[in-house]
Amino acid sequence: MAVARTLFQQRCNTAGETIKRTVEDVDGLLLLKIRSRDINYSQQFVLDDPYGRDLTGDGYIESFLRAHHDLPGHIERAEGRIAPLQRQVGYMYVDASDPKDGKRYRYTGFIEQPGLKDPRYLKAYFRVVLVSSPTSEPAPRYGVTYEDISTADDRRYWIAGSSLKVIDLLRNEVIAERIGYMMDPGQGADGGGRSPWLMAAAHACPAFKGRRAFSSQAGQTARFVEKVLRPRPKNQ
Repeated sequence: MAVARTLFQQRCNTAGETIKRTVEDVDGLLLLKIRSRDINYSQQFVLDDPYGRDLTGDGYIESFLRAHHDLPGHIERAEGRIAPLQRQVGYMYVDASDPKDGKRYRYTGFIEQPGLKDPRYLKAYFRVVLVSSPTSEPAPRYGVTYEDISTADDRRYWIAGSSLKVIDLLRNEVIAERIGYMMDPGQGADGGGRSPWLMAAAHACPAFKGRRAFSSQAGQTARFVEKVLRPRPKNQ
């Protein structure tokens, strides 16, 4: 365990956020990779970026959209605990390629209240409807991608490394990057249904906040990206 802690501290010395420049009034972006629908809870050597674990599938795409952040429940949870300038706004659209057909799709979203027409739902229930269609519009200038940067030694000691990048695709320039690491202090123990990578989120650099640190991983990508690519304000 002492070896694991020493290695983890070495990795943490290289962790953190680097933002070379920010961009104002961004309407949309290109997701170069989509998060898998599967969550790695305990596979030690699968390099699928456990540190960067986020919402999965369509939920990952939705987390970048303005409609997601305009949900009434989302706004109410933010009231009183997040300064207005820190609240996420979201983008008007997100582009991503579908690996099944190789086509680029543009995703938008809107909020619906299904209970107004369907009695199976409460009238106070709101949800985001994700809309996608193939697009021939010019691709967004800015892209977002991630990768697992763990080494064999890292994984041997249950350490996971992550790189999250924001790229100016026109200049082929990385304008921001977050490097993160986390370590499971139980070194893979799974008794009682324990999930090593979920537990590792409480031992991370940069740290995840909250009593259950792994719950703060959801939406983390969009939170970082908005620091760099600032969405166009709603009144413009």
